Order: sequence, then C-alpha cells, then structure tokens
Amino acid sequence: MKETYDIVIVGGGSAGSVLGDRLSADGTRSVLVLEAGRKDFSWDLLIQMPAALPFPSGNPLYDWRYESDPEPYMNGRRIKHARGKVLGGSGSINGMIYQRGNPMDYERWGADPGMETWDFAHCLPYFKRLENALAADPDDEYRGHDGPLKLERGPATGPLFQAFFDAAVEAGYSRTPDVNGFRQEGFGPFDKHVYKGQRFSPSRAYLHPAMGRQNLTVKTRAFVTSIDFDGTRATGLTYQRDRKTHQVNAGEIVLAGGAINTPQLLQLSGVGNAEYLRSLGIEPVVDLPGVGENLQDHLETYIQYACPLPVSEQPNLNKARMPWIGLQWLLARKGPAATNHFEGGGFVRSNEDVDYPNLMFHFLPVAVRYDGQKADTAHGFQVHVGPMYSDARGSLKIRSKNPKEHPSMVYNYLSTEQDRREWIEAVRISREILNQSAMAPYNSGEISPGPSVSTDEEILEWVKNDAETALHPSCTAKMGPASDPMAVVDPLTMKVHGLENVRVADASAMPYVTNGNIHAPVLMLAEKASDIILGREPLEPIHVDYYRHGVHPADAGTIKG
Repeated sequence: MKETYDIVIVGGGSAGSVLGDRLSADGTRSVLVLEAGRKDFSWDLLIQMPAALPFPSGNPLYDWRYESDPEPYMNGRRIKHARGKVLGGSGSINGMIYQRGNPMDYERWGADPGMETWDFAHCLPYFKRLENALAADPDDEYRGHDGPLKLERGPATGPLFQAFFDAAVEAGYSRTPDVNGFRQEGFGPFDKHVYKGQRFSPSRAYLHPAMGRQNLTVKTRAFVTSIDFDGTRATGLTYQRDRKTHQVNAGEIVLAGGAINTPQLLQLSGVGNAEYLRSLGIEPVVDLPGVGENLQDHLETYIQYACPLPVSEQPNLNKARMPWIGLQWLLARKGPAATNHFEGGGFVRSNEDVDYPNLMFHFLPVAVRYDGQKADTAHGFQVHVGPMYSDARGSLKIRSKNPKEHPSMVYNYLSTEQDRREWIEAVRISREILNQSAMAPYNSGEISPGPSVSTDEEILEWVKNDAETALHPSCTAKMGPASDPMAVVDPLTMKVHGLENVRVADASAMPYVTNGNIHAPVLMLAEKASDIILGREPLEPIHVDYYRHGVHPADAGTIKG
C-alpha cells in the first residue's frame, strides 16, 4: 500500500531543511522529506567541527563527487564539484560563509519581466526572518535578530587579518562593518553559520527542531528516481531505499535537490527538451527546453604568499598537532578547530564600468587548498578571489535513463571576453593589495602563481590550469514567466510551467547567480517559497537605502583604518 502525504519535499539539504520546517509548522499538512544521503549525526566530527571542512569533500560518504565534462576553455580540465550527500546537503559540508549578495543582485532579478516580487525590498524581509545575526546591533534594520540560523562574525582579529584590511585601505578600497548590511562593497569580517565553536547547519537550525512533529517525516538514504505523472499532473514519486523500490502519493511535490539534482530529476521524469529526451528513449511529459540550461557558477583561484613571521595557522596543518587541536575542540569547542578560518575578506569593483562589486576576496591566515593540500612553507596566507558576474553560461543534461549516472555538465568557464578580462583584473588587484606596505612585515614572496606569471596571457593560462569551482552551481531551472521560452519556474507560484503539483525551491530557480557565496540566498529563496506554497500573504516589502557607488559619499557607512 502506497504512503500518502500532502507535501513531499525531494532533498533534505539547505532548501529542503527550511521547507521541511516551515511547511509542517502549523500541523495541518502531512510532510515527507526524502534525502538521498546519510544522517548528519551529532557525533560526526567531520561535519560538526568547523575546521574539518576539507575532509568531507571528495569523501563518498559525504559527497556526490560530481565533475564537469572537459571544459573547452580550460585546457580540457574536468572540474570537480563537491555536493553534500548528507542531511543538510552542502550546508553540512561547505565553508560556513554567510553572504546575502549585493542588494543590486535582487534589483537585477526584479527587473526581469514577471519577477517584480523578487527585488531587494521583497527579499529583505525573508533574509531577516531566517537570521539571528548575533554580532549585529539589535536595532540594525538591515539584519534579522530572532531567526533560526545563528550567525557569528569573524572575529578576523589576528595580525594577518588586520594587515590585510589595512593593505586594502592603502590600495584605495574601503572598510565596511557588515557586508550583509548597508554596504557590501569594501573589506571587513564575514558572518559564518558557526555557533559556539560548532557548524550550525541548516538541518540543525531548521529540520532537527521540527522532527518531533507528528506531521513531519524525514527519511534519509531515500534516492528519488522519478516523478510519477497522470498526464501533466504529478501524482507521486518513486524512490529507492534499503534496496527496495517504493512509491508515495503526493498532493504537492517540492523539488529542493539543488542546481544539479533538480534538473536531473525533471529530465529523468520527462520534463525538459523534448527532442533530447526522446533521443534517450524518454517520453516527454512537457517540452521545457530551459531545464538544465542557464547553468552558472563562480570560479576561484588561491593566491598564496609565504610569511616570515610565526603568525599564521600553517603549523596547525601538521598531523602531529591535530590530536591536541581535536581534543581542545572536543572538550571545550575552542581552539583552531572551532572556526572555519574564512573570517574576513571583501568585495570590490574591478573597474569603473561596473556599478557594484564584481570581485570577491576571502582571506585566510594559512596557505592551503580547499581539499587540504597545503603550501610548502612554514607560515603562509592566501586570498581566494574570483569574478562574481561571469556572463559565461553552461548546461546540464542527463546521459541516459539511469538515475544513478551523473549528468553531463559543461560550465564554459572563461568562454567570454568579459570573463577573461575580469580574471586578469582579479589577479592584478589581489597582488596590488597583498603587496602594500601594511603587508610588508608578513610578506616573504608569492608562492602561487609566483613571479613567473605576470603578463595577461600568463595569468589566463595559470587560471585555466589552476582555478577551481567555488561550489556555487545555480540557475538551471530559472524563474521567469511562461512567455520566456527558457524559464522553468513561475516566480509567483514556484510551479514548474506546464505541470500540476510540482514546484521548485532551490538554487536551480535563481535567474542569476548572486554576488558571494550562495548559501544565504538559497535559504532566503526557500523561506519566501514556503509562504508562496502555503498560500500565505507574503511578508511586507522593506524599503531601505543601501550603498551604491556614485550615489553615496565614498566613506558612507564604512569604518576607516
């Protein structure tokens, strides 16, 4: 006998955690969350200890281990894409950085036809609803103070952080007290979803507190293979669990699998480019050519320097120190393991032709790659840098009818003139900042890319061979009206065009990738979508001023020095 639920959510990641909580809160609807990955156990140090973040990536117990096809503009390299295979999704294995993006991101969203309710004024109340910004002033009208997601800031107070911020000012850039407040542009400490020395994942913030409700069921290791249709009306789902095939009836299906899994499941179920689906032997349900298209991401590089003074975190990468560091964390949730180390950075405009920041910097007081590969130096530091508004567009396509075969993905990084120009600017600005006098006592030479990389051509060749994804895939089932032939999701209802009872509420629905890490925008989108799905009155838009270059004085809203 089939189980029956009012709402079935596919994916227990960041968006799915929000939806599971909000859609079950009033107790009137039965809600099922199906997560293909494992449970996020409280004793699992690799996902609960903030500094352990390199270890889940690439580990098949935690990571789906996707990779792109050979990228045509990056010397044919395949780019690895870590995606969370655990409750909480990528929010349980990511860098724990919380950045809303620039208000102008949402003005861009809202300027598209049919997207008027997704401008900044309409999104801000949902950011505020999800946040408990512990470092923000309680009277700060830009930030939320009683939401489920607890956010700590920085502290970014070590000598390397302070020298980096001073160097940015020396190079002509500004300080900002809060990149999620009035002014994003500038340098300062970052928010992180770390609380009392432990990762505060979306599943911990939203889903675990809701699991005691009688009307909420959460199943892990439940791999959804198809949406079941009667014509264009979705009736339920088929999933695999415990080596058995199960079917469930659903009044509503909400896809929250992310920018890879959501379009993959739609295509497997007959929703996508009809001609392509027929070529794989899949009978189309609805011809929606935009499914899997418009793929966007951020690319980043690590610019690393050696440090002559013993002030970096580099020695803490030595295996001999790790037992003591781990013991500190286990006993007191303190020490080097209690932070993500991404405590500060900044956003700048790389040229005067852009209206708001198009480059993002993360500063780290250690020279190490995301996978844990450390630079060969006793002490070091680095910045992660990359353009935020690449106009490159990729695509995602299933390869066959096998739901367990990873899809084909091509991101087309570096495929446009704008993308290549901004990468050259990104590297040059990084070097300009890191070679200011404020950094001189800590700078004993560039490790990567190194002095042999200096011309525009050499910089681009280095980026082609060295850059990695910042892990922000998005926009593969974008919101837009039915009149847009590439739109997949109705922005007023979150329903998939042409289908009944299927909605999307995750990173795939974003029309454009935002400026910064996309975890916070995904949570906001799911918060807003939950009200839409429940048919509630949306939160009232909040109209506030925010920093715009050329409109406000150069020192407005900033901290000097």
